[in-house]
Amino acid sequence: MLPARSWKTVAAGTLGLIMALAAPTTIAQSKPEPVQVMMVGLFHLSNPGHDLHNMKVDDVLAPKRQAELAAITDALARFKPDKVAVEWPRDAVDERYPKYLAGTLAPSRNEVVQLGFRLARTAHSTGVYGIDADGDFPYEPVKAYADAHGLAGLLDAESAKVDRQMAEQQRLLAEQGLSAALRRVNDPAVIQQDNSFYRTALRMGSGSEQPGAELLTAWYRRNFLICANLLQLAKPGDHIVVFYGSGHAFLLRQCVSETPGFQLVEPNDYLPR
Repeated sequence: MLPARSWKTVAAGTLGLIMALAAPTTIAQSKPEPVQVMMVGLFHLSNPGHDLHNMKVDDVLAPKRQAELAAITDALARFKPDKVAVEWPRDAVDERYPKYLAGTLAPSRNEVVQLGFRLARTAHSTGVYGIDADGDFPYEPVKAYADAHGLAGLLDAESAKVDRQMAEQQRLLAEQGLSAALRRVNDPAVIQQDNSFYRTALRMGSGSEQPGAELLTAWYRRNFLICANLLQLAKPGDHIVVFYGSGHAFLLRQCVSETPGFQLVEPNDYLPR
């Protein structure tokens, strides 16, 4: 038989071992739930013609397209988004979304209304958040440098590649509908290919004249500001759907993927086939 002191020592040691074994479980249980973000890259539905390359979309207020848009938002609603973030300034969203819910907003073909507002209403999300940020896109100095230094062929090749991408998206839209075209622009392989222009742009410059690097600096700055707005509205455990122009998809997906506590969700796991 052990003396009383020995029993106390054994008991203390056993308790310490139990606590040590239990500690990882306690830590794991207290770890915040990740923020899940679905980044949905878009083409413009209202044909504003603001980009270097633009798709032509037929009237999305027509019954056929309205049915497709409803099917898309019903499918995305299975993700159960708490919040929807869109490519509009905050004040524009704050003004227009309440009108949309009240049925007093004028008919709009814009993708923010047709997809962002519609999904938030369908999924009973807590709100829609405008996360856009202003930024320059100084392409003209890049083109001027390329023209002056025999590098125009590089930009022409990139432009031709985008034209082919647009033609394929246009074909899918015409033959298979909105969801098929959206699935293509959200294919990770296509997103990767589309980003090649920005690396080609870095070849436009020499010495202290670096228009390509200036273009990327401006582009990255805008996308970092957008991502900052997104991260700052998120709370642990949130499910957030982000609707943004597909040209932003590469950098915004990268930002989400590399941020601790955030998980990227593929929209093509939800978009209708």
